[in-house]
Amino acid sequence: MLYTGMATPDQDALEKRMTKLGIREDDLEEDFVRGSGPGGQKINKTSSTVVLRHVPTGVEVRCQKERSQVMNRHWARVELCDRLETALKDARLAVQNEREKVRRQNRPRPRGVKRKILQGKRERGEVKRNRGRVKDD
Repeated sequence: MLYTGMATPDQDALEKRMTKLGIREDDLEEDFVRGSGPGGQKINKTSSTVVLRHVPTGVEVRCQKERSQVMNRHWARVELCDRLETALKDARLAVQNEREKVRRQNRPRPRGVKRKILQGKRERGEVKRNRGRVKDD
């Protein structure tokens, strides 16, 4: 179990997700601070807002969805997993795009394109050849 307290929704699923992403509890720094916004006396007195930091990546999440600190701890971990999954997906996509770009650059040109390029070179050469001095006959 990740943390003690009242049961939170999908705690087992969250633990599996964190394990799959390689997030260990030892890698997390957790702070509890006073919340902000509406709520009056209750929010001004309790430190139910959770600030969760994943030390290896530097990703920081702040959660104050619920009045309960335990629930905010859960939702902060869910948000952290979401952000790390997005970062991993973006990194994988960047590598894939780079590979595709190199593959496209190294692909041989089609015959039709080669023909057009050579035709353009011939025409340009003809234009330049006609720039010479005019011979008197």
